[in-house]
Amino acid sequence: MRRHTVSLIVENKFGVLARISGLFSGRGYNIDSIAVGEASEPGTARMTVVTHGDDMIIEQIIKQLNRLVDVIRVVDLTDKSFINRELALIKVNANQTNRSEIVQISEIFRAKIVDISQKTLTMEATGNEDKIDAIIGMLRPFGLREVARTGRIAMSRDSRSKDTPTPEVPVPVWEKERKKIMADLA
Repeated sequence: MRRHTVSLIVENKFGVLARISGLFSGRGYNIDSIAVGEASEPGTARMTVVTHGDDMIIEQIIKQLNRLVDVIRVVDLTDKSFINRELALIKVNANQTNRSEIVQISEIFRAKIVDISQKTLTMEATGNEDKIDAIIGMLRPFGLREVARTGRIAMSRDSRSKDTPTPEVPVPVWEKERKKIMADLA
């Protein structure tokens, strides 16, 4: 089993996230991370799902995702060239003796200090998963108070990539009609 990064463009509606996560859990696969936010087209959202799974099962899940009424586009980015980032907020114990060392670590990782108190420093770090793991590892000896991480967000490096289907792959008229009928029945 290997790690897959799947990008989806969906209609930004109630219940879409539940149906998508249900497909994964119904197949017995855990979602390692999921990140959702508005996409460039009004009324749509971009989801990035990271999961572990056998290639054949992931392929079946992608086919099933494509059949969902509210799903506009699904792409498995795993074997493609893509950009990905995570965000982490890291609160670490800090005192007069170690504060400058913690600040130096944050500068090396290009993290921003976003909050400071008598006993702690909180920083915001962005980067790929390895970078986030590395900064957390460097700060762990000082005593981590809290860590909050987003899931991975990702998009294809392909300049033709858009949040809507590409003109080279038009959605068949019958598929549009089927989705409309299914939406009316729901």
